[in-house]
Amino acid sequence: MASSRHRPPGPSSPTGEEAFRTRENAENFPVALLVLPRRYRDHLHAIYGYARMVDEIGDAFSGDRTARLHALAADLGTIWSGDQPSNAVLRRLARTVHDRAMSAEPFERLIEANLQDQVVSRYETFEDLRRYCTLSADPVGRMVLEVFGQATAETVARSDQVCTALQLLEHWQDVGEDRRAGRVYLPQEDLRQYGVGEHELDRGSASPQLRALMRFEIERAAGMLGEGMAIVRQLQGWGRISVAGFIAGGQATVSALRHTDGDVLGQSARPSRVATAFRILGLLAVRRPVR
Repeated sequence: MASSRHRPPGPSSPTGEEAFRTRENAENFPVALLVLPRRYRDHLHAIYGYARMVDEIGDAFSGDRTARLHALAADLGTIWSGDQPSNAVLRRLARTVHDRAMSAEPFERLIEANLQDQVVSRYETFEDLRRYCTLSADPVGRMVLEVFGQATAETVARSDQVCTALQLLEHWQDVGEDRRAGRVYLPQEDLRQYGVGEHELDRGSASPQLRALMRFEIERAAGMLGEGMAIVRQLQGWGRISVAGFIAGGQATVSALRHTDGDVLGQSARPSRVATAFRILGLLAVRRPVR
C-alpha cells in the first residue's frame, strides 16, 4: 500500500539496516504496525527494504543506474527460478516471497518505474502521471495484499486507488525537493492551466498561482484516497489493520497539506504519528458489512 519514491541512504553502506529504519520512521504511514504479529512485520520490512533499495539505485547510484537496475532485475528473477540471489536484500525478500507464494510482477514493476525515471522527468498529463504510479506505487499495495492472502480483483482495484493517492500526496509534499533533483511531477498541462512556470518551484514560498494549483492537486489526490478507503471494509484480520495504517497516514498527510493552504514550498506538510494513530482507530471503528 505504500508508495516507493523516497530517496533513502544506500543499502550497501555499513549502516544500511539502520538507514532503512530511519527512512521508515520518516514515512507518512506506518510500514509495519507494532500490533501486527512478528511474521507479518518481518514480511513487510522485507518488502520495504526491497522498495527502498530499488529507489536508491534509481535515484542516487553513482555508476550506470540503468545497467545496475537491469542487473538487479536479473538477480530478482532468481527468486522464482529456484536459485539464490546474490544480493542480501533479495535473499531476505526471497523468504517472504516463498512463504507467502507471491508473484513476481509487482516486484518487477518497481524496477521498471526506476528505469523510466532515467529517461522521463516530466509528465504532460495527469493520466500520464497515473500510469507512472501503476509502476511506482500500485505494486507495493499488491505486495501487501499478497502478504495477508487477501489479493482479489476487488481489493486490488481499491488498493491501486489508495497507492496512487499516497504517491501523489508524497509528490505534493516534495515539489521543491523533486525540482532540485531535476524532476517535476506536477503535470505540464496543469502548470499551463494555472499559469505556473517551473522556475516558480525554485522559490522559498509558493506564488498565488502555485498555491491555487497545489490546492487543486491536493484535493484531487484526497478524492482518490477517499474512493479507495472502501478497502478497509473489504479486508479482515491483520490485513485490515495494516492497510488501515497506510490509509490513515494518507489522511493525516492530506490534513497536513491542507494546512499549508498550497504553500508546499514554504511550509512543512509532514503528518504527526498521533494524528495517524487517531485516524487508524477511526477507520477500524467502521463495521465490515455482514455477508
